[in-house]
Amino acid sequence: MIGAMHEVIPMPADIRADARDWADLQRAVALLEAPTLTAKMANLVGSPLEFAVRKLPAAVSARIHSVTEAALYKATQTALWSMDRQQPGKSASPRLHKLAAAASGALGGLGGLPALAVELPLSTTIIMRAVADIARSEGFDLNDFATRQACLEVFALGGNSGQDDASETGYYLARGFTSEVMRHLSAELVGTAASGSHGLVLGLAPKEAGKWLAKVVEKVAARFGVVVTEKFAAQAVPIIGAVAGATLNTMFTDYYQDMARGHFIVKRLEQKYGFEPVRLAYGALAKRFPA
Repeated sequence: MIGAMHEVIPMPADIRADARDWADLQRAVALLEAPTLTAKMANLVGSPLEFAVRKLPAAVSARIHSVTEAALYKATQTALWSMDRQQPGKSASPRLHKLAAAASGALGGLGGLPALAVELPLSTTIIMRAVADIARSEGFDLNDFATRQACLEVFALGGNSGQDDASETGYYLARGFTSEVMRHLSAELVGTAASGSHGLVLGLAPKEAGKWLAKVVEKVAARFGVVVTEKFAAQAVPIIGAVAGATLNTMFTDYYQDMARGHFIVKRLEQKYGFEPVRLAYGALAKRFPA
């Protein structure tokens, strides 16, 4: 009878009982289920990006993906190791990273493909630092290999691979992609399945960790490269020019900061309440957002 009168959203009571955690989960859902980066870039350019992407020569697309993978690997190495990793909970500095991204983006807007090989490693490092900064502010230890893995996961949240089912979208779908990758790589590199539903691997030796990192970067770059290709195509639109390079980089950084904030809020809540209760609560809230 009660269910017939109004819709009851099933929520784990313990999450709803904590006002702050409940508000945090709502914020995370709002961030992670917002319009995609592709949609935001298309809105800036004023037209869909599919046509511009299709006009790119195959060799250019291949070069972009190669540069993207190298940039992501370098960013993971330099950005995370150069940060202060001793202060979990320290407040993030999102504005500083956006300003740095805007400055590097102007170069990419002016120079085309040759400049991309210079600009992309710089801008990707800035974004990685922004992501790690947020992870640390949510209480995660940057010394932990699982945290570095989670930082990489954020870059898989911005774009779909060509093999994705377009009818299936959402944060946990994207995480499912990376989790599956993690499980397979864990079995390959250390002979055991990754622990837990969300694919954390503990206790890797330095050599194994290096191999793991390279493999994960390769897989994540396949998704991140889709968005980078779309960004390159958007910058190639004649009316956009260098201004769009700075604007798009700011948009990129802002977007991945939002993804990181939502991602690490969810992971923090999963540590407290468990993976499945948070996933179910997230799914119920996500139904409120248009597909």
